[in-house]
Amino acid sequence: MSHLIYEKRDGIAYLTMNRPERRNALSPQMIVEMTDAWRDFRDDKGTRVAVLTGAGDKAFCSGADLGLLIPLLSRAREPENEYDEALLKDRSLMQTALLRDFELYKPVIAAVNGFALAGGMEILQATDLRVSSPNSEFGLSEVMRGIIPAGGSLVRLARQIPYCKAMEVLLVGDRMSADEALRIGLINEVVPADELMARATQIGERVAENGPLAVAACKEAVIRTSGLPMQDAFLIENEIAGRVMRSKDAREGPLAFMEKRKAEFTGE
Repeated sequence: MSHLIYEKRDGIAYLTMNRPERRNALSPQMIVEMTDAWRDFRDDKGTRVAVLTGAGDKAFCSGADLGLLIPLLSRAREPENEYDEALLKDRSLMQTALLRDFELYKPVIAAVNGFALAGGMEILQATDLRVSSPNSEFGLSEVMRGIIPAGGSLVRLARQIPYCKAMEVLLVGDRMSADEALRIGLINEVVPADELMARATQIGERVAENGPLAVAACKEAVIRTSGLPMQDAFLIENEIAGRVMRSKDAREGPLAFMEKRKAEFTGE
């Protein structure tokens, strides 16, 4: 059975972490399958936005599988299948699966349907728009186990929410509710559980209607200029803007507006 369900419909890629009996904990198989999915999404010009979620109604992702993934990486157990072998051969698969040190400028929407803990909280921070059900909980409990959340949280979290709140999440290790995550800006919306995927898809459809080059350029500029001095950042912004303005889409958008019709963007 696949540990990740990967589907593409109407320009949207859907990635569903598929281990509901284990609260969608990250297994070696899921890491390998997720890496393949992210690479395919990045390279497929027909998909413009992705929605990431978890199977079932209990968890988005509860982090690494402590019985499968961690013992494999620490060599407490020997590889047992092709996925174990692949991950040991190429540790960068873990980084790609968590969208860490992986260049992806297409937007990703998270549909959080329960626990987003540890590694689940880390991959959440790699997404761009986030919708949650009311029962979701968020947290990084690694310090309670004597380890650290080094899947991106030590770099990303304090850039995404207020510093003191980020340090509380990192240093205390307690979970927060969906309402608290919304209040501090970690997520965009809280919607009823039975409306979660419909709302995530609705947002995805809205994003997919826009110029794909322009959408990707916005994300690229934000990522590449993060932390840079203003003048250095403006140079990158100018480079990206010039690239977009030379595109066919940049001519099509204003023309469609003047002709009072829907723009037909091609990503060129």
